[in-house]
Amino acid sequence: MKQASRKTEALRLYLAVGCGAALGALLRFVSGFFIVSGMGAGALWATGFVNVVGSFVIMLFATITGPDGRWMVGPTARQFVMGGICGGFTTFSAMSLDAFLLALHGGPVQAVLYLTAVIFFSLAAAWVGYACAMRINR
Repeated sequence: MKQASRKTEALRLYLAVGCGAALGALLRFVSGFFIVSGMGAGALWATGFVNVVGSFVIMLFATITGPDGRWMVGPTARQFVMGGICGGFTTFSAMSLDAFLLALHGGPVQAVLYLTAVIFFSLAAAWVGYACAMRINR
């Protein structure tokens, strides 16, 4: 009976991550659509935006739901948000493609500046998410 319970729990976790990833990917597509089509900004801005926002959200959620956090959620809910939604929302591969294309067409300096900016602002957003969560956790 224990084996069946473990399999059920594992299946629940896989479904949570998969559903969260689908939701995150949809949110990434919609935000990219609005940034590119609605605001007239380039695709680089859309990719940078999702990575910065995703860094904020994952750190905020991880800190709020961690062992010392205020929100007690189970591992399935944590993975739904962190591995699923945030994993589906953010996109390292698109950032890599953008940097590569910049290097090919705009020069390697632009590619390095782009990568540096996205990484810097993503880490800054993660720090802000952590700081906000720690304030909430008090």
